[in-house]
Amino acid sequence: MRIVSWNVNGLRSILDKGFRPWLSRSRAAIVGLQEVRARDAQLGEHARGLKGWHRHIVEAARPGYSGVGLFTRAAPDAVVTSLGDPTFDDEGRFQLARFGRLRVVNAYFPNGSGKERDNGRIPYKLAFYRRVFSLLEPAVKKGAPVLVMGDFNTAHREIDLARPRQNVATSGFTPEERAELDRWVAAGWVDTFRHYQPGAGHYSWWSQRFGVREKNVGWRIDYVLASPAAMRFVRGAFIHAHVTGSDHCPIGVDVEDAILG
Repeated sequence: MRIVSWNVNGLRSILDKGFRPWLSRSRAAIVGLQEVRARDAQLGEHARGLKGWHRHIVEAARPGYSGVGLFTRAAPDAVVTSLGDPTFDDEGRFQLARFGRLRVVNAYFPNGSGKERDNGRIPYKLAFYRRVFSLLEPAVKKGAPVLVMGDFNTAHREIDLARPRQNVATSGFTPEERAELDRWVAAGWVDTFRHYQPGAGHYSWWSQRFGVREKNVGWRIDYVLASPAAMRFVRGAFIHAHVTGSDHCPIGVDVEDAILG
């Protein structure tokens, strides 16, 4: 079973940039999208040609901002969208879907950059990370298979961005943001891509400045993290850097169907 995550930088926009054929060729059973930036009712004609998929969109209170969405071949048993705090819920960044025993989180973790291009939103970002972690901890401790996928907005190690020395003070690579991912890994969460691919040069986001993506000057900030119980069923992880249409590319994992049961 294939599970895919993609920050699409606007679902209505990418629907006109080959999203439908990509989705049909993806071989995915579960697709989590971030930065949807649309209400479900706004999709209208844009969503034609998506028959056979169950769709669940979480909207931000602010129009045209943030938002996450799930496209699934089988309907989830249940979906939770609240983190129990309106300061998080109003930004439409979280879905927790259950498929049998498997729990899949689709999350658009905040960027730490403030309105003045400072790092003023890092405290909010870290609080979001911690809230997701604590919400999942009881299930993880009980041995449930849990996958957390999405745009984490953080490059964990120097290998995860092309120019680490130039970005040590930039949100997405500050010590406190990287330390939060350290905490997840120390608690047993597995970075599925790095489990299979320790090499450099693999990124999931590139600036939209001319030539940057072609030169592969990127950041790996999109992940699928697996709980210890889920990792037993993971059989591969990938980054599909050749897929265009957004400033991010799709990433994901292949898992045994037995993870459901």
